[in-house]
Amino acid sequence: MPESALHYLTISEAAALIASKQLSPVELVAAHLDRIESTDERLNSFVTLLADEAKAAAASAESEIQAGNYRGALHGIPVGLKDLYYTKGVRTTIGSKIMGEFVPDYDAAVTERFQDSGAIIMGKLQMHEFALGATSENPHHGPAHNPWDITRITGGSSGGSGSSVAAGQCMSALGSDTGGSVRIPSSACGIVGHKPTFGRISRHGVFPLANSLDTVGPMTRTVMDAAIVMNVIAGYDARDQSCANRPDEDFTRLLGQDIAGLRIGVPQDYFYDVIDDEVRTALQQSASKLEELGAHVEDCSIPALNDSISISGTILLTEAAEIHLDNLRECADDLGADVRGRLEEGAMTTAVAYIAAQRARTEFNRAFADAFKSYDILLAPTNAIPAPKIGENIIEINGQTEHKLAVMPRLTRPHNVCGIPTVSVPCGFSSDGLPIGMQLAASPFNDALALQVAHAYEQSTNWHTMHPPL
Repeated sequence: MPESALHYLTISEAAALIASKQLSPVELVAAHLDRIESTDERLNSFVTLLADEAKAAAASAESEIQAGNYRGALHGIPVGLKDLYYTKGVRTTIGSKIMGEFVPDYDAAVTERFQDSGAIIMGKLQMHEFALGATSENPHHGPAHNPWDITRITGGSSGGSGSSVAAGQCMSALGSDTGGSVRIPSSACGIVGHKPTFGRISRHGVFPLANSLDTVGPMTRTVMDAAIVMNVIAGYDARDQSCANRPDEDFTRLLGQDIAGLRIGVPQDYFYDVIDDEVRTALQQSASKLEELGAHVEDCSIPALNDSISISGTILLTEAAEIHLDNLRECADDLGADVRGRLEEGAMTTAVAYIAAQRARTEFNRAFADAFKSYDILLAPTNAIPAPKIGENIIEINGQTEHKLAVMPRLTRPHNVCGIPTVSVPCGFSSDGLPIGMQLAASPFNDALALQVAHAYEQSTNWHTMHPPL
């Protein structure tokens, strides 16, 4: 098989070849290291590349498999970690200058799960500083570049995760999602991103942004691959007090099943107030495709959506400021200007305002619970715009000017407020050749259903088969 074909195999394809001993993990990892070498000077996906460690792990995986000790679908598969997942003995910067030389003495729970599965960790990936932003324009490590157009942002905060998967540097990467940080770069880079139900995956050893919103999630090139990764990383962990103690499940079990008869609501409140016309058109076409597949699709209204920004913003910034109080007091000049400003805003929030936001969150969640009595899935655009230019802060959307830092996370925040599972899946391209994504949300702990509908849509289109011109 030519090397160029190896780095764009899906996990499911590569796993079948590895299990049948038609493909060596050593060969697969070498192809991905070559891809990183040929592309990362342009993309800046990696903060720390673990080339020697990856080669050694691949050789070990090959020996195990040859001896008949195949561990499962991620054995020998090259993966990446956003640089806020703790890796014992490996620098973990959280995208910052302040923690630029931090080396954890233990692994995150998901790092452990990757290692136990036999996955090959290729390195630590670029991100927005302290995960507090949606562009991955990092003042300390430089911006992550979008593989579809390197003059444009990847989205964030898991920008390196998005670019590395889209460009074929990794077969999967982990992001984190507090206000959209898995879904935003997945949409901008043309890949799949799954924000699981809050509490479905352990956050032990993940540097926090906002404890009541933070979620771990996989980023892949197909929905099947996202489900495969979920099978490895999901599960109860007593070290994370927010982790749900639920039975293990097979997240692939509904993939390929008919979606005929499923009820899909398309909320018209909020999501379409400020949106690029090409994104709107792509979403309308996607809704029509789901109807062709037999789903019942209709517009609906959830007025509480209009409170998304006030609730999410207050909770997120207040919780983030509490985490970073010492940084604000002792080394604020080492923070990027945008992150410092947002942390200072959070530090000024009163306890009364925070409690009011949490009370409003309860009502918000009730409104979503009511919506899920009528619908199995809620459909919305992931990003209001295709990826804007790096350094372009003020953008125009249909004649209306918006700040990039405000508009990028606007449409993804509601799902974090209520903690529901949400899959972003590619659904088209702009006239400039930039990816567009839609998000499909289900009720809590119905991750498999959201993945089922995303997979049905994906397999009825060819968006997931397209790769950036690198």
